Amino acid sequence: MRDLLLMSYEEAEGYFRECDLVLLPLGSVEQHGPANPLGTDTLIADALAGEVSRRTGVLKLPVIPIGVSFHHMHFPGTLTVSERSLEEYLLDVIRSLARWGVKRVLVVNGHGGNLAALQVVSRRSLEELGVRVYVYQWWTSSSGIVEGLFGPEERGHAAAAETSMIMHLHPESVLADRLLDQEVKEDKLSRLTHFSYTIESSGSGVLGRQRTASAERGRTLFEALVEDLSGIVEELKKVRS
Repeated sequence: MRDLLLMSYEEAEGYFRECDLVLLPLGSVEQHGPANPLGTDTLIADALAGEVSRRTGVLKLPVIPIGVSFHHMHFPGTLTVSERSLEEYLLDVIRSLARWGVKRVLVVNGHGGNLAALQVVSRRSLEELGVRVYVYQWWTSSSGIVEGLFGPEERGHAAAAETSMIMHLHPESVLADRLLDQEVKEDKLSRLTHFSYTIESSGSGVLGRQRTASAERGRTLFEALVEDLSGIVEELKKVRS
């Protein structure tokens, strides 16, 4: 793995001379039910980016751990920043990267709440800096991989898909005796786009089934995602901006 934190500035200079593409993992610190760690999104995003870096040789930047999580703020330990704060922070990071010749940033995003900010960043980065920002989200960008391995009730927030990957990556952090299956409260209004708090749909913070999770299922999903994202990175490597 090529990790910026472990490089000297001369090593970084050498990398940027040869490649204008970097990986930037982005996560959140927020509740994932009584059984899973608050850092679930961050841990998954960082692990994906790290393994893809190892396979492809593309530089991994330090993970950004705190994202936009207002909707989970009823649960202790959840941390959030505003969308505007995340936008400006990411743009400042990209300005630094642009100074060293980076033209493409692939954000490995582990948290859906970050997406609105990332869409603005992607536009502004290209308009203002000439840097193209791509966003990979494992639950939507993976060409049906998740849907092929987990049913609808297993793909919600903190449900079996996420839980399985954390069981695979950090088994010691999952409190197996606290796993639960949570029926999600839905009505006609739930079909409309609007802001709501997680606690309105789930008192536990879990949206769906956790008890079908396993480390083996998590390993299968994680390896499939790494293969998928590595293929995307290899395609990006073929073209230098």
